[in-house]
Amino acid sequence: MTALMLVSFTVAIHAQTKKEERAAKRELLKKEREAKKAIEARMDSIAFNKAVNALKNGAFVLEANNVTFPNGIVRFVSSTTNYVQVDNGEGIVQTAFNNFAFSPGPNGLGGVTVQGNISAPEIRQDKDGNVYYSFSIQGIAISATVSISLTGGTDNASAQISPNFNNNNMTMTGRLIPIEESDVFQGTTW
Repeated sequence: MTALMLVSFTVAIHAQTKKEERAAKRELLKKEREAKKAIEARMDSIAFNKAVNALKNGAFVLEANNVTFPNGIVRFVSSTTNYVQVDNGEGIVQTAFNNFAFSPGPNGLGGVTVQGNISAPEIRQDKDGNVYYSFSIQGIAISATVSISLTGGTDNASAQISPNFNNNNMTMTGRLIPIEESDVFQGTTW
C-alpha cells in the first residue's frame, strides 16, 4: 500500500512539473513574440521617419513591388527597375517588366522610363499619421500628376500616376526610401 501511494505521489508530482514546464515555455514564447513585435515597431517607426524626411527634402525613391493597371491587373515587379524618383526638382517614373524578351520596350528593360521637371509639390498628414505627397511632372514624354500615399508608421507607400492626356492611370506600390539608400537601375530615358 505504501509503495502504491509512493508511486501515485511521484506520478502526481511529475505531472505537475510537466504542466509547469509547459506553462513556463508558453510564457517565454509569449515574451519573445512581444519583444520581436516591439523591435519591428521601432524599426517601422525609424523607416517611417526617414521616409517622411525624404518627402520633405524632395529626395526620395518609391521602389515598387507591384504595379496595378487601369483594368485591375496587378503585376509583381522588381523594385530596382520599377520606381518613382524625385531629386532636386526632377522626377523619373520607370516601369520594366520581366517579359522583355519579346518586347524590350523603349527603355530596353521591357517598359518605359520618363523624366521631367516636377512642380507644385504638396505634402500633408492626416490624423491617423498617413502622409500624402503630390506633384506634377512635365517632360518630353510625360505630363502627369503623381499622388503618393505613405502609410503611417511604416515606409510602405503607393503612387498613383495620372497622365494628363489619357486615362491610363497606374498605381505603383512598394517602399519609400531616401534617395541615398536606393539602388535603382535607370533604363534609356525618352
